[in-house]
Amino acid sequence: MNRRSDEASTTRRTMISPGPDQPEQGTMCLVVIHGEGLGKRIDVPEQPIVIGRSHDADLHIPHVSVSRQHCQVWREGNACHVRDLGATNRTRINDLPVEHGTLSDGDHLTIGESILKFIGEGSVEARYHEEVYQVATHDALTGLCNRRHFIEIVDKEISRSLRHERPLAMCIVDVDLFKPINDTYGHIAGDGVLRQIGEIMRNHVRGDDIAARIGGEEFAVLLPEAGIEAAGTFAERLRQAVAESSFTLGDQPHKLTVSIGVAILGPGREERSSLMAAADSALYRAKEGGRNQVCTA
Repeated sequence: MNRRSDEASTTRRTMISPGPDQPEQGTMCLVVIHGEGLGKRIDVPEQPIVIGRSHDADLHIPHVSVSRQHCQVWREGNACHVRDLGATNRTRINDLPVEHGTLSDGDHLTIGESILKFIGEGSVEARYHEEVYQVATHDALTGLCNRRHFIEIVDKEISRSLRHERPLAMCIVDVDLFKPINDTYGHIAGDGVLRQIGEIMRNHVRGDDIAARIGGEEFAVLLPEAGIEAAGTFAERLRQAVAESSFTLGDQPHKLTVSIGVAILGPGREERSSLMAAADSALYRAKEGGRNQVCTA
């Protein structure tokens, strides 16, 4: 055996690993590990939350085997309690039907045809599942919500807004003349532009707003509790922030712009498809009108 191969096969002595970082104190969650909603995660609070097929449910599992309000879960100290809400397919803990039960770390909660795993307080799995959830729901390039997660949130917020008769607005944002950037400077430079625009959006949204990348160079922002005037003001601030920023392309600073379409929830726009179509139509008018502007539906 030569020296090189001998060295490559030598085992190094290392310090004993302390194991994964411990999650923050108080972490207690449910994670969908099988069936519809795979990868979804929700923390368990002290106040009861609802799992069900309804968009109003705190954990929405859109499958016909799941009742609209299937069960409630809540925590009391270190314990997690489950109460069946008269579901057609009874709530099960470790495959046993229950009207009321308590979950222990690692227990399985069956909701219709979906299986959720309970991650108890202090479990080393909590951080892992949080990271998996982030990967499943966020765009890897910009860190904003991805399209699939954004659509789920839109449906939920539309339901909430209609139920409580509260305003809701959506902005669709498109980078102007983005294809020439990729063609001239390459996709790495184009990715840098998208990443920077994502950061600008993060710096401008409020705590309850949801920003997402929904396509190649297309972004969206959902604005709960915002009417047309507030949404238009937000969109104009965002447009101006991008226009005033400097983007490095080919080692040189460049100015770029975005066009934005704005629509609000209302008659004829009471579903996600119609609300997004209205914002898209307004965006198209902004493009046709010369780009670098905001148009409202």
